[in-house]
Amino acid sequence: MIKQLEKLSKEDLLLLYKAPVLVSVYACSSFNEIKINKSQKADAIKMAHFKTFTATPLLRSYYAEVEKDFKETFEEAIQKYFPFDETKRNELKKEMDKTSLVINKLDKEYGEALGKSLEQYGKHVKKTAHSIFQDFIFPMPIEGLSY
Repeated sequence: MIKQLEKLSKEDLLLLYKAPVLVSVYACSSFNEIKINKSQKADAIKMAHFKTFTATPLLRSYYAEVEKDFKETFEEAIQKYFPFDETKRNELKKEMDKTSLVINKLDKEYGEALGKSLEQYGKHVKKTAHSIFQDFIFPMPIEGLSY
């Protein structure tokens, strides 16, 4: 077990390992109320794998644990929060807020690093999901629509 996470309850630990999945589903669902397509799923899975190698050394073991069940957890989250309407997105947001409470239980250095990392991950996923959505729906530039 990761030293910085040893004091967490099993429930908190599971939620913390689920955090990148929640961030991914939330970002992807912001642009598509119907479903998340295969490309978005593949990108989220690829980014989780990539994060294992690019994260600060302090977080590499965390992301290695996340990666083990990422695909299955991602699929479960899609099913749980589908359709991606306002009600389901609010439920997802509440679960993400719980994650913040768990991060606050961690020692300062690790908690800050993880919080910052998840924030950056969320921005990256959102940017990728946004680009996929725009490129699919609006393949040609449209005046007034920023990329």
